[in-house]
Amino acid sequence: MHSSRTSVLIIGGGPVGLALAGDLGWRGVACTLIEKGDGSVAQPKMDMVGIRAMEFCRRWGIVDWVESAGYNRDYPQDCAWVTHLNGYEFGREPFPPPSQEKPPPHSPQKRERCPQNFFDPVLQRFAKSSPSVSLRFETELLEFEDRGTHVEAIVQDVRTGEQRTISADYLVGCDGGASKVRQSLGIEMEGDAVLTYTTNIVFRCDGLEQLHDKKPGYRFIFIGPEGTWATLVAINGRDQWRFSLIGDSEKRTLTEDEARAAIVRAVGKPFDFEILSMLPWVRRQLVARHYGKGRVFIAGDAAHLTSPTGGFGMNTGLLDVVNLSWKLAGVLQGWGGEHLLESYEVEQLPVAVRNVGEATENLRRMLSPRILQPDPRVFDSNDPEVESARREYGERYTEMMRREWFSIGVHLGYVYEGSPVVVPDGTPCPPLEVSKYTPTARPGSRAPHAWIGEGKSTLDLFGKGFVLLRFGANPPDVQALRKTAAAAGLPLEVVDLQDENAARLYERRLVLVRPDGQVSWRGDALPEDVATLVDTVRGAIAGRAEPVSFKAVIAEA
Repeated sequence: MHSSRTSVLIIGGGPVGLALAGDLGWRGVACTLIEKGDGSVAQPKMDMVGIRAMEFCRRWGIVDWVESAGYNRDYPQDCAWVTHLNGYEFGREPFPPPSQEKPPPHSPQKRERCPQNFFDPVLQRFAKSSPSVSLRFETELLEFEDRGTHVEAIVQDVRTGEQRTISADYLVGCDGGASKVRQSLGIEMEGDAVLTYTTNIVFRCDGLEQLHDKKPGYRFIFIGPEGTWATLVAINGRDQWRFSLIGDSEKRTLTEDEARAAIVRAVGKPFDFEILSMLPWVRRQLVARHYGKGRVFIAGDAAHLTSPTGGFGMNTGLLDVVNLSWKLAGVLQGWGGEHLLESYEVEQLPVAVRNVGEATENLRRMLSPRILQPDPRVFDSNDPEVESARREYGERYTEMMRREWFSIGVHLGYVYEGSPVVVPDGTPCPPLEVSKYTPTARPGSRAPHAWIGEGKSTLDLFGKGFVLLRFGANPPDVQALRKTAAAAGLPLEVVDLQDENAARLYERRLVLVRPDGQVSWRGDALPEDVATLVDTVRGAIAGRAEPVSFKAVIAEA
């Protein structure tokens, strides 16, 4: 049996696995990714790259690749709720085309419409740009063993049946909801295993907009006498659409004839279209009890499964791997402490619980017409009194749905509270927000964005190693920190900023930002014990040992 060696073995070649491979390669870490499939995507499971994920793309230098990946960026992004496309419109939330949307004041980037069939090739290209990254498609994990000093995996070429052994310092399972890695570790998931059984149908129809009288939109939600029953999404902004027939907790198999009839009902008239693929799937609310064991970790859908309502799934997965990647790099490069990797679960598990819970609440709001059904006449009557009731109902539903459409607080406001590699400064944890985001440089938070030059953001300073920001005309002396960091091998750059706006956002004269862009410490002067500060942020000091509780975190959220 042939054998090979790598630093990190990644199982799963979806966006999360590819992002991990790309980020590790960007950091100069050797890694091998194996994927059972051939890398093609017939049914895109995600279509929105969130604002924080786009900040990572900016760091990697691939924003242009995402924007030019293939989605029609001039296509309107409105969301509307209707009886059918030739029926009544209850309400609409207007959004500009991606080409016209501007970044919010809190970021140099904005979210981007880039479905998985476009985004995966971008991430493949990014990963392949690093010579230390090896991508092996049509290769399946058979088994693995954590031998204490390394992990040994047996993989198989699905075409030839040839088996080989790969030895790695660490293994990361990014292999989806049915994760073989998670199951092999014996890690259970908590939450609701079934929210709805749903079937996605991708179909092609050129000129669908001319078949109805509604303004174009990215997403239509269909409401009938039985409540919310389906959605329609423009997955390329041209001629391909994803129709989702939303079931309930009862499993059933949809025939193609039933799928066609449902699509015709949604449009409101017979028309010609081509079904490209059908995919039944289960909407879940689950988070793994642990994010790893020994030298093996899990990330993305292997660690958390969520309803797509809100677009948090893949974006939470990218948070996972950006968090994990720099810690793996630190340990492999010798400056990361023996407890650094333990902080991955402590930091990311509560973020997943919050995001999964928020997505489930978005689903509940979207499906609320099933419980709070309006007057049945609103679906087929032209009576003026009914029109008034229809308008009132639409306004109530629109107001309720806005929480899903405006969720910047979920994407940017996460905080690593209680992390053993973050030094608290005694300030209270801000309340969790969804529809707004208040920038803060409080330790554990995302370091705020501020423009510090033409086209340059504070975020552009972060990524490779630790960065100590010094504010003011006469910043404090930090030679002790430089020497202590150098002795520990900790990569550290000191950046002096005299920008008043940035100084107001960061609030302290010294702010230490770690490689993933989160604040790890701040103060107006260095602490007396600089060695403890350095050892804390690099994970050389044992931190919290008790497991993170799904139920406790969801109760807090």
